[in-house]
Amino acid sequence: MKKYKYAIEVKNLTKKFETFAVNDVSFKIKKGEIFAFLGPNGAGKTTTINMITTLLRPTSGSIKVAGYDTVKHPNDVRNIIGIVFQDSTLDRELTAYENLYIHGRIYGYRGDDLKNRINSMLKFVELENHANKVVKTFSGGMKRRLEIARSLIHNPEILFLDEPTIGLDPQTRSHIWEYIERMKKEYNMTIFLTTHYMEEAESLADRIAIIDNGKIIAIGTVDELKSMIGNDMIYLKFANNLDSECVKNILNILNEHFGNSNIINGIFEIRVKNANESIPKIFEIALKNSWKILEVSYRKPTLNDVFIHLTGKSIRERGGNFDMKKIFAKRRGML
Repeated sequence: MKKYKYAIEVKNLTKKFETFAVNDVSFKIKKGEIFAFLGPNGAGKTTTINMITTLLRPTSGSIKVAGYDTVKHPNDVRNIIGIVFQDSTLDRELTAYENLYIHGRIYGYRGDDLKNRINSMLKFVELENHANKVVKTFSGGMKRRLEIARSLIHNPEILFLDEPTIGLDPQTRSHIWEYIERMKKEYNMTIFLTTHYMEEAESLADRIAIIDNGKIIAIGTVDELKSMIGNDMIYLKFANNLDSECVKNILNILNEHFGNSNIINGIFEIRVKNANESIPKIFEIALKNSWKILEVSYRKPTLNDVFIHLTGKSIRERGGNFDMKKIFAKRRGML
């Protein structure tokens, strides 16, 4: 096994089609960590994964996976990674066992070794009782679990999960999260996942890179990212409609005392270190200035708050799922 410092090293990575899909992206992933790309559909997440997993050539920049250059040594990279694509690539007409059997044979498993490996993976994802059922009869969650089992059949060092729970109901999504956490714990596996679900990134990832329009705009742990906008968010709604001069005056006073104040859709937003200490002070200021507060609330900041702070907009869903047939056609052309 090749020794390496970082599981994945990406430097100045760029991919250009008609426009830039990925633009000068750099990051490093430590061995054994769960690293998440968080961003809206079309942000460049899938394009980045396709370049790292050798399905696309970069326009420029460099990628090393477990110490292997992905352009110079693509076969070495493919031998040590597993992939769960955003769109299902299972053969719907085959059974669960047959799907794993074909994948295992591709990676050189034979005889009892292959049989034992298949049974072990089916047990891991709790599909052992469905081994001989045809995949087209499976639910979306069962298919996802089978794809995870297939990606693990050759015991990869690094696993890529591209939007692993997209389209699944909340209960099934939570179940998939449990498998991802077990993979890290039981196999000490490096996992790179992409998602546009805030709670998914927050629940699973050791570190998160927020990506939008092909660029990484922030990277760090959940706490590090949230610390960019303060610890607590206080929201104020006033009793009467305020004219622009009143709004400006209130913001000036709030900024004078707390800083980091804003107004969104008629709601005043204040970022503070401790809401419990700040709210009484806000009422004192309101009384002094004859403000009539109708509602006050507070909460801890979310990753969506961080995204809004950095981009001025919330994570939105938009079209642009990759067509895997086109990707494989491109791959055939580069081999």
